[in-house]
Amino acid sequence: MRSVLYFTCFWAICLVYTSVYAQKREYVIVVHGGAGTISALENNPTLKAVYRAALDTALQTGAEILEKGGHGSDAVLATINYLENNPLFNAGKGATVSAEGFFELDASFMRGSDLNAGAVAGVRTIKNPISAAFTVMNETPHVMLSGEGADRFAKEHGLETVADNHYFATPKTLQQIEEMKKENEKNGTVGCVVLDRFGNLYAGTSTGGMFKKRWGRIGDAPIIGAGTYADNNSCAVSCTGHGEYFIRHVVAFNLCARYKFLNETVEEAANYIIHNELNENEGNGGLIAVDKDGNIAMPFNSPGMFRGFLYKEKDSYMTIKKIGIHKELE
Repeated sequence: MRSVLYFTCFWAICLVYTSVYAQKREYVIVVHGGAGTISALENNPTLKAVYRAALDTALQTGAEILEKGGHGSDAVLATINYLENNPLFNAGKGATVSAEGFFELDASFMRGSDLNAGAVAGVRTIKNPISAAFTVMNETPHVMLSGEGADRFAKEHGLETVADNHYFATPKTLQQIEEMKKENEKNGTVGCVVLDRFGNLYAGTSTGGMFKKRWGRIGDAPIIGAGTYADNNSCAVSCTGHGEYFIRHVVAFNLCARYKFLNETVEEAANYIIHNELNENEGNGGLIAVDKDGNIAMPFNSPGMFRGFLYKEKDSYMTIKKIGIHKELE
């Protein structure tokens, strides 16, 4: 019996070592801040620079944790917390308003090593929904909590909440409501995927929802397999776009399945789903993904998507970083 146990432990260690050794990159972090028309930035270089700076800060927030040997879960959590607290994005403080005049937030988190996941949907008082999703994953046997129950859960677990739902409103939210009515293809969500130096994949997504949504509508962001998925044997994925279509096509899981079972690269799988299964009229949006070896994909079929990546090559002091809003990456 003891020899069998030693043999099992030996092979488990070998598998972990082989997985980490196979990585081409020491760590990778990819972020997105939503996809859509983004027409307001086309002739406004100052505002464009502000968004680029915010994406850069998001990347650096997570990369600092990874550089110090931290786990990918901490990097995803800190990165999305930053984006939720930045009113530029439709998540947390920058959330958009429902038809009833409330801010209803969704988020999800998934760990690739054991497929454990947590999500919250339709919450109104949780300051940082991604933290609640992370806590659901770690502190309960459930995957998704919703509405008032999720808000109560957050308070019981000491998460930061707000007394007034209109905490999430910003001057930008109020000023842009009329403009947002015209931009009905606007999709707002934030997300982060990470491959850490231990060979583990993580994914998180957070959103303020669809403008003027009704009847407690929930999109893809909190749904594991649709808006978020992570599996150490394939990829980590976070989506942004017209949620109903991303749900119908189970986009995040679909990408991982194509990678595993069709032997497509992460880029091939992501491009096929975004540009063939979905399109700019039915399924407007995009996704970010990183595979188990550190390869990256960031396709979108909308005019623009706030996105960026940062990675460190193995046995190198150099890091590579690119940020984009429209087609170009700089």
